[in-house]
Amino acid sequence: MIRVGIAGIGFMGMIHYLAYQKLQGVKVVAMCEKDPVRLSGDWRSIKGNFGPRGEVMDLTGIAKYSEMAQLLADPNVDLIDVCLPPALHAPATIDALKQGKHVFCEKPITLKVADAEQMVHTAASTGRLLMIGHVLPFFPEYQFAYRTIVEGTYGRLLGGHFKRIISDPLWLPDFYDPEKVGGPMIDLHVHDAHFIRLVCGMPKLVHSVGRMRGEVVEQFSTQFVFDDPTLVVTAASGVIYQQGREFTHGFEIYLEKATLLYDFSVLGGQGVLSMPLTVLTADGKVERPALGGGDPVDAFVAELQEVIDAVTHNRPSALLDGTLARDALILCHRQTESVRQRRAVQV
Repeated sequence: MIRVGIAGIGFMGMIHYLAYQKLQGVKVVAMCEKDPVRLSGDWRSIKGNFGPRGEVMDLTGIAKYSEMAQLLADPNVDLIDVCLPPALHAPATIDALKQGKHVFCEKPITLKVADAEQMVHTAASTGRLLMIGHVLPFFPEYQFAYRTIVEGTYGRLLGGHFKRIISDPLWLPDFYDPEKVGGPMIDLHVHDAHFIRLVCGMPKLVHSVGRMRGEVVEQFSTQFVFDDPTLVVTAASGVIYQQGREFTHGFEIYLEKATLLYDFSVLGGQGVLSMPLTVLTADGKVERPALGGGDPVDAFVAELQEVIDAVTHNRPSALLDGTLARDALILCHRQTESVRQRRAVQV
């Protein structure tokens, strides 16, 4: 039985807690939160852009702490699940690793590359696992794409285009603060940066054009340049000023013997699947693979199952490894520099 302590009861802390309830071999035994109302189990103030609203939870039997030091000192905790604001990821993770705990930390790994490097180094030196919550490969459409690419089902990867755009999140006061959240590049596009790094490797150059808002990029488009000149990869991300389309993401992925298409949006509060996962095959067929249920919480259940398997067998996760998350952060910072300098920059 893997015993988990959740640090931070916000939207993601709640989603993780609910996901753990659907898994075997794991139990949430402790929580850390400074807000005494949430720590008591009253989560009615919690809301996000998907999933259920918070409600009053029965946290009987769960140890409750207001300080991280108390949580890290609990000998009954094997794994610390860090759901704190991004600026707090590095210190919480490093302290947990030094205390002998495995760590699963929400994305982004942190805000600064130097801190990410220290997190990865600390995990290696302590022999503990560091996993970062890049959940995208666990969503059915992206999971299908990942498996198709790595298994070579339709031949070699030739390239792709990835998009992730949201309405300006007016309800997040620190969204554009580079010291607290990091803006659209690090909070939003980092998902696609991670996926691109996962399936393509690390590019040698990025060339981004975009618009700044203060110190962070507001909207941008990027060309990723690899050693292989036949690999053509682009991405677009950022915010729009209108609130009618809260979210959209999707991809076109080009393989030697097929093209994969997918596009999903939230329009006026309603999910719109404008392009379900579609495979265009070499013989001219149009196929739509069966993917199962569409509850987004299921992706977090699958992600946390990967975490529990990794801790149970004490082995790194190929999808959640801290070095991949560090590389995704590096890509985000390099793209920001490219926008600022209005030229291609080396990775």
